[in-house]
Amino acid sequence: MTQRRKAPVYMFFVDLDLARRLEMAQAWRGVHYANAQRTLRPETHSTVEAVAGGFAIYAGEGSPLNKAVGLGIHDPVKQADLEHVERFYHSRNAAPRVSVCPLADPSLVDLLKASGDRLEMFYSVLVRPLDDESRAGIPTPTLALARSAGASVPAQARVQITQAKPKDADLWIRTTGQGFTGQEAPPQEDLVILSPNFYAANATCFFAWIDGQPAGGGGMYIHEGVVEFGGASTRPAFRKRGVQTALLHARIDAARKAGCELALVVTAPGEDSQRNVERAGFRLAYTKVVVIGL
Repeated sequence: MTQRRKAPVYMFFVDLDLARRLEMAQAWRGVHYANAQRTLRPETHSTVEAVAGGFAIYAGEGSPLNKAVGLGIHDPVKQADLEHVERFYHSRNAAPRVSVCPLADPSLVDLLKASGDRLEMFYSVLVRPLDDESRAGIPTPTLALARSAGASVPAQARVQITQAKPKDADLWIRTTGQGFTGQEAPPQEDLVILSPNFYAANATCFFAWIDGQPAGGGGMYIHEGVVEFGGASTRPAFRKRGVQTALLHARIDAARKAGCELALVVTAPGEDSQRNVERAGFRLAYTKVVVIGL
């Protein structure tokens, strides 16, 4: 009886140096987002301030980007740093939020505990290298598509991916808005939140097409050899047809051609998005928490 050969297991160790690269890629995505929002809508008073090796980011009232990122990843955090964060957000009538990497200097957690901040949410940071897939045992795009489809001709093969051009901004924002909200006419406030994903200085955006119709979209955001994939959604009428898988692998290829060495994705723990990117070779680097102050 012939035994089935097992695929090689791809593993890596997340040390402080790798965590620093991932944290800075996330932080700079927020910085570029806030800068784009300030240009698009000066009335939001979007701004960024450097603090404790990271950044306090404010991108307008109610923005999900309103949090401090990258604190303590390079050096210990001081009480004055947290006071800086609190002043930054309180002066804008926003609650101070801090995104905490588990590899950050322990001083950050000690100060947050002493200040009485409360845990707000968890999220997963997943990563994969973009070089030498065969040696690492990572599924190639072709194999991953076929396996996920469970057929010799995958459904994803019928999805066409194109890079969005500057003239496509409104269509890309509306398409991703339709995917995120599930509505053909997304509320204006949602479009305001999505717009900087297209206009950020480090953004490259893509469409997925089915039968000539925009089925979904997604972006990639590069910082010093690390690419973050985000801003991706599928319009309701085109779900369960391989749109996100096709978008993911197209962005992997584009990032590799752009010279990126690592790719990261942020998801809520245990959701479908995490399972989908793990099928494409991503592995959990660590789980982060967001804490919120008074």
